[in-house]
Amino acid sequence: MQKVALLSTRQWPEAAEIHRRAEALRLRSEELVEKDSLAYLAYVEAVRSGVDVAGAQSATVDVPLDIVRTAAEVAALAERSESLGNPKLHADAVVAGMLASAAADAAAYLVAVNVDDETDARLSEARRLALAASAPLRSPASRGSSSDPGRGRARSGGSRRR
Repeated sequence: MQKVALLSTRQWPEAAEIHRRAEALRLRSEELVEKDSLAYLAYVEAVRSGVDVAGAQSATVDVPLDIVRTAAEVAALAERSESLGNPKLHADAVVAGMLASAAADAAAYLVAVNVDDETDARLSEARRLALAASAPLRSPASRGSSSDPGRGRARSGGSRRR
């Protein structure tokens, strides 16, 4: 996202602000990767010791939920960058959206695995945000065409894989 925004300042007045936000999200993502690992290790230790298992378990839900939130924001920036950014970097914006969507889905899965109660509001928030992050990938406009070098090529009817 940073690259797309940085190289889109001529055609996109908001590009500098988007670049700053993308950088902040990248730094936050790096922090969350570390926090996720530490939360899990703290949970394992809590289970072994029998001390504050509930608090440690809650952190194994809260940190992935923060990852979902961050990834969903990256996906939203990617969607804006696809349409407003430098057209030569359209594929980069699409891939950023794909990666953000995958991160949101993966972290939402961790929330689902780690939550004790299916009615926990954190689970519904994680699922809602992951779905929103992947929405641009499901829309007809995002499917690409043979004239868009950043997307998959259309095949003729006789060239199906078997």
